[in-house]
Amino acid sequence: MCCLQREDLTTAMRGGILRKHNRKAAVFHLCRMERLVCIRRYRLYSRHLRRHVRCDIYHPAWWHRHSGPALPLVLLHDGQDLPRMQYRAILRRLWRQEAVPPFVSVGIHASAKRLLEYGISGHPDYKRRGRRADRHARFVTDELWPWLQRRFRLLPQPRHHIAAGFSLGGLAAFDLAWHHPGMFGQVGIFSGSLWWRSRPWSPRAPNAHRIVHELVARDPLRPGLRFWFEAGTEDETSDRDGDGIIDAIDDTLDLIALLKARGYPERDIRYVEVPGGRHEPATWGQVMPDFLKWALGDLVEG
Repeated sequence: MCCLQREDLTTAMRGGILRKHNRKAAVFHLCRMERLVCIRRYRLYSRHLRRHVRCDIYHPAWWHRHSGPALPLVLLHDGQDLPRMQYRAILRRLWRQEAVPPFVSVGIHASAKRLLEYGISGHPDYKRRGRRADRHARFVTDELWPWLQRRFRLLPQPRHHIAAGFSLGGLAAFDLAWHHPGMFGQVGIFSGSLWWRSRPWSPRAPNAHRIVHELVARDPLRPGLRFWFEAGTEDETSDRDGDGIIDAIDDTLDLIALLKARGYPERDIRYVEVPGGRHEPATWGQVMPDFLKWALGDLVEG
């Protein structure tokens, strides 16, 4: 059911325009409108992944997807975890505060093949995990993206398109933004799996063969691409190089240092370290407002 104006739904119910089996949905929908956030749930068949993909779309309840103003897009991997982060409540609060402009979020649910479909395109890790990452990327660019453009009014510039994700989903988000800078201008990586490596760990070179770091070191620059990172001090306990800093933080800080060394300006990079933060949705929900304000706050006035 589409997000009609509140008065339209009320009139339809009172006048008997809606069929009986749709009235309950209309009442439910009005409740969502009162809460400012509309949630649409879709199952899209992907010929690249050869399966259906569940996508949850969040947008302001007042916004009409065909005739409303064009909005920015935030694409979130591991979208099945958004309810555990209280994502709808976060959006409601930020929009009431006018801390960010209206925007459309797409939460892509991962499947049982997550370890195969999330990763870096063309660069599976040494256990062959992520070997279908290129198919996931093609699902987004060739199937999901045109589908969204046909059904929703979205702003066209890459800076208005943000890819983000959690853990391995953060790696998939980086993959999309890095390999498709003409489509995505910003990326958010929450507790990213930046340890992803092409060869097994060795004590003689504990920080070698990290796939993302090697990509950034050798690939051409992506001018204008912006990066947001988060890591929690309790993301894990592993400390492979024995420097007293957990690997999740080491991998993130090393990547940030490499980005800066390659010439990416500091103003386009943000790092949030969460004291006591764990590898779980509660921590990611805690920092979600910071990410959304960073990515979208400067668009409030245009």
